[in-house]
Amino acid sequence: MTIPPRLALLCVVLLGACSRATTPSTTAPTRVAAIAPRALAAGTEAPPLRPPEAASAVMLRGARLIDGSGSAPRDDVDVLVRDGVIEQVGTGLVPPPDARVIELGGRTLLPGFIDAHVHLGSSPPPGHAEGVVADLRASLADHALVGAHNARLTLDAGFTTVRNVGGSMADRALRDAIEHGLVPGPRMLVANHAIGITGGHCDGTNAMQPDVRPGEQDYRHGVVDGPQEVRKAVRFQIKHGADVIKVCATGGVMSQGDAVGAPQLDPDELRAAVAAANRAERKVAAHAHGNQGIREAVEAGVHSIEHGSILDRETVRMMVARGTFLVPTLYVAKAVEAQADAGTLSAESAHKAREIAPKMRTSFALAHEGGVRIALGSDAGVFPHGLNGKEFSAMVELGMKPMDAIVAGTSRAAELLGLSNVGRVEAGMLADLVVVEGDPLADLTVLEQPVMVMKGGVLHRPPAWE
Repeated sequence: MTIPPRLALLCVVLLGACSRATTPSTTAPTRVAAIAPRALAAGTEAPPLRPPEAASAVMLRGARLIDGSGSAPRDDVDVLVRDGVIEQVGTGLVPPPDARVIELGGRTLLPGFIDAHVHLGSSPPPGHAEGVVADLRASLADHALVGAHNARLTLDAGFTTVRNVGGSMADRALRDAIEHGLVPGPRMLVANHAIGITGGHCDGTNAMQPDVRPGEQDYRHGVVDGPQEVRKAVRFQIKHGADVIKVCATGGVMSQGDAVGAPQLDPDELRAAVAAANRAERKVAAHAHGNQGIREAVEAGVHSIEHGSILDRETVRMMVARGTFLVPTLYVAKAVEAQADAGTLSAESAHKAREIAPKMRTSFALAHEGGVRIALGSDAGVFPHGLNGKEFSAMVELGMKPMDAIVAGTSRAAELLGLSNVGRVEAGMLADLVVVEGDPLADLTVLEQPVMVMKGGVLHRPPAWE
């Protein structure tokens, strides 16, 4: 394939920027400058894009295995990985002659973690005013480069798969760049733009006046009014690579000018979104804080409720009956309370954060006790990426057993995402694996500091003890 010179230069600049953003290096500018003349030469053949190659065989020996299924841990387990896939799991396995052997010495081995609610293209600003300015100035390139940095932080934290529920068209580009090996990061399912009403939580103008931010957004940006515009928005996001559809059924904390629990998309608009997504074999995630909006989203057939902050028992029973997942995002409640106390939120968002955080905790306990299927989701992007693992402890603090929290962040999250080849440690699954020191069933905080991370058989974070 011949790359046009201007596109080649763009690729070089972005690759260099991504490299500097994720791995600081004083040599990066020199390296980019040296490559650029060759890339600019007309007719230059680009090297094929390939993800990092997995070692042909790796034996992880002597693990304490928590396999993600909810089964009791097993000691002295060996796992053979070949060509990026788990080939064998057992005791006393004999490593093939070509295998690299990594002695785990009783360390705990788990499936790669899955976060069902992130925003990789966003990072929390140091203050509200700075956030407004950054939002006004941000381009798709900014979102892509920030996303590349955050993707690496997320993978460093042991999260090998994420669902990016609302951002921009840069999310699809980041997903593909990771898949092609251009930047390190987790597997991504992306929603592109979230879909919501004019002036609602998913309206990216965020109540800014048109003389400050000219131009209103439309269905292409996920801003809709009426079922027909909803259908157009869903189809447009899918046309541009969306793996999942995100809708905003209620107001939110960070949006300005809306009540956090008030319904937004109408029931007929929610039904239109679900129908259009289902026809394209996509699932629908619904941002929803207030009980009425949650119930209307569940009745419309969404697959997951994000946040679910103000639930009642009837809605919990409805979610159980319909098999609707809850992605509770509990750690973000702590984060926004801290941001409110630190004065880094707008006065409106600070008020909403303090109002909704305690209700989120009560609703989580109600949903968990009522048997709702719960998948881990952190809402990273509202707080710094790389802290995703704090969601495990946040769930346990509110009554979930440690093993159930691990399942929520592995096989249960994989079930929500519709992925059958990740989330468990068993033969035939992709070799997405995490090693931690200590016993997470006794202290879940060890999950926040993995000492080895493997994705698809590739050691992203090599063993810290070797």
